[in-house]
Order: sequence, then C-alpha cells, then structure tokens
Amino acid sequence: MRESAPLGVKDLLLLRILFIALLGSAAWFLRPFGVPTPYVAASIGVTIGLAVVFFELQVRKITLKRLIGAAVGSLMGLAGAYLIFLILSHVGNLIPNGSSSIAFIEIAFSMLMAYVGLMVGANKGEMLNLGALGGLFGGESQTGHAFKILDTSVIIDGRIADIVETGFIEGSLVIPQFVLRELQLVADSADSLKRNRGRRGLDILQRIQKLTHLNVQILEDDFPNVREVDMKLIELAKVYNCKIVTNDFNLNKVAGLHGVEVLNINELANALKPIVLPGEIMRVFILKEGKEYNQGVAYLDDGTMVVVDNAKKMISRTIDISVTSVLQTTAGKMIFGRYDDRVHAVHDKPQTDRHERPPREGTALAPHAPAEVKSSSAG
Repeated sequence: MRESAPLGVKDLLLLRILFIALLGSAAWFLRPFGVPTPYVAASIGVTIGLAVVFFELQVRKITLKRLIGAAVGSLMGLAGAYLIFLILSHVGNLIPNGSSSIAFIEIAFSMLMAYVGLMVGANKGEMLNLGALGGLFGGESQTGHAFKILDTSVIIDGRIADIVETGFIEGSLVIPQFVLRELQLVADSADSLKRNRGRRGLDILQRIQKLTHLNVQILEDDFPNVREVDMKLIELAKVYNCKIVTNDFNLNKVAGLHGVEVLNINELANALKPIVLPGEIMRVFILKEGKEYNQGVAYLDDGTMVVVDNAKKMISRTIDISVTSVLQTTAGKMIFGRYDDRVHAVHDKPQTDRHERPPREGTALAPHAPAEVKSSSAG
C-alpha cells in the first residue's frame, strides 16, 4: 500500500519496555527517597514506569481537542481553587484546628476543581475548531472524520472501488492490518468460492491503491483483547473518531449502538435506485411467472423486482406496464404494475425509428402516456 502508520505495535512495545527498564535501572543506581536497598528502589522505578505507560495508553485514545479542553478546564479549576484559598486565608482563625483543617480544605478543593475542570473541559473539547487556528492545528480537522475505515465485506464486494473512482469519497481510506490478515486467510482458504472472493478483495485494494487522488493507509493498531474483527473495527473507529465503510447489516447496527458513524454501501445503492410513481409507464422484460395467479416477474438493471399482474402469458417478452404501487422493504424496493394488452405495447424487436429512440428497459416513461409501436417508413 501507499502509506503505513509511523510506528507499529512491535515498535511501540519495544519502546515501552526500554523506557521501563531505563527507569528501573536509574532507580537501582540512584536509590531515590532514601530507599535502603537497590531492589526496592528498582521496583519503585519499574512501578512508576508502568504507571506512565498506562497513562500513555489512555491518552492515546483521546483526540487533541479533548486533550486541549481537559488541560484548559484543569487550569481554570485550579484558578478557581486559588481564589478560594485567598478567602480561606482571611477566615482561617474562625475554623477549628485552623492550620491542618485549612490545609485539608485547600487540597480537597484543588483536587475537586481540577477534576471537575478536567471532565467538563474534555467533554466540551470536541466543540473546539482547531482548524481555524491554522499552522500546527490546521490538519486536526482532517485527522478524524476524514478517515474512513474499510471493512472486509465492503472490500470483497468491490463496489467501493467504483465509488472511489467517481470522487465522492474524500480524505484517507484506512485499512487495518487485522482486516488484511482476515482477507489473506479468505484468499488462502481451501474452499474455491472463498478463495476467489479473497483474491477479488486483494485485487480491489490494488485497484484503489493506484488512484492518485486518494490516500490509502495501513494501520498497525490492534486490540489483542478483542477477538471479533467487527468489534476491533468499532474500537479503532472510536480511537481515531472516524467512520466505518461497510455493507454488513449487523456491523451497521452494532456500530450505531456504540456511537460510531457508518457509511453503508447498500443504503447508498438503495438511495440511488430510480424513483417511480403510480401511473407511470415502464418498459420491462418479463422473466418468469409470479407467485399469484396470472402474474409475471421482471427485474430492473439495479436488481429491483417488478411484479406485473396479467403478464403470465408475456414471459420472455418486453412489454410496457403501468405502475400501480411501490413498496419499500428492508431488503430493498419492490414495484407492482399491471399489463393491459388493449393499452400497452409489446416490444419483441428494437424500434428503428431514428427520430425517437426507445427508452432502456426498466426505465420510466411519462405518466399516462403509453408508448405505441411505430413502424419505420420505407424509403
């Protein structure tokens, strides 16, 4: 792929181990806080190093906006606590056991105001517009929602490549390493069907990689404690505050429950299907018999099913029908129509009139204007 993450999981793990080891070694030789033995000093250093690494892991999950909001909120809280200290310094003689009580109140108010400021500032930090500041913060607005994580299913589906080529998707496409591993396992499967699907997914990624207007990145981030790939995608989207591109119905619902935005390819396809209204005339090819009496079934180019009354005898023929109703279901759209041999035309052969080209099959004509078969004039 074109670009990868700056540091992988192994590199970060090595740096953390090195940091803890150096801190433990420094405590071994220096023995801070008057510790009598080097073993106790080294354990103190290792403990502090582990605490720092744990804090770093938590901070990595927070966006820059939340960090700035938390820092500003903490400073404002401490400023408020300082004003309270000034008041207590004048009324300290009125408090029993003055010095120790005032010291406790000052510490309690400092922790309380800092904690409240940190929590409120972190919560309101997402409202900051760092992109307006430019310079160092100019790219912050693009590091979150501009990322779009690709799911395994949408890669194998292949339509994402066509959408990307049209230019409707901006920003960076992110492919997690664990998605690539899953795709490789599918491509190496003993089942020929799965193997072909996996190889198709790899071909789609290569096709997307060659597009010059789009940035493609591989993220090494992983969540070893999370076993399911779908949950890993959701956790990754939370960390980077970005969207998931998928066509998996279940992942779409679970991500919504976790507050993660999803771009569903199937929903996009349903939204782009042609709109027809009752009374319009459509030209369809009757493919097979319907479930009910004297029904015929046709399909549009996008896969929409068209159920036509009184069309059983027109199987394997192209006819005009009148739309009676449209039904929207969770699986897609269904169109119901009716064929009347006294009104609607039959198109077994393409028209040759050069002045009026016939519409494509499965497209709507003007409402209440049935097409008539025209014969081309000789000579």
